[in-house]
Amino acid sequence: MKFLLSINYFYWLVLSALFFAAGEFLSKKFALTPKLSFVLLIILAYTLGTLAWLPAILQKNQLSTVGVIWSVLSLLTTVLIGVLIFSEKLSYIGILGIVAAIVSIVLLSIG
Repeated sequence: MKFLLSINYFYWLVLSALFFAAGEFLSKKFALTPKLSFVLLIILAYTLGTLAWLPAILQKNQLSTVGVIWSVLSLLTTVLIGVLIFSEKLSYIGILGIVAAIVSIVLLSIG
């Protein structure tokens, strides 16, 4: 347990968000080509994402801060996958929302 807590909570949140993004990617692949193997990989990705979340919340113990940071990281990774891999378009309002989300992380981190 000591090792888990020796790693900064932000790195755990990044790892958790990356696993979440993998789950989102696999979910999109499943929507395009439904296969049982995708379902199993999706469950694995989301499970690993949850497990990576636990040391972060244990270490920081502030759900309001940790939860928002995780949400924004997950949002950013999901949007990047949609735009870069699946060629989805992002509106100006969507871009403004992402900027506002990043500002929220900065404000919560300094507060």
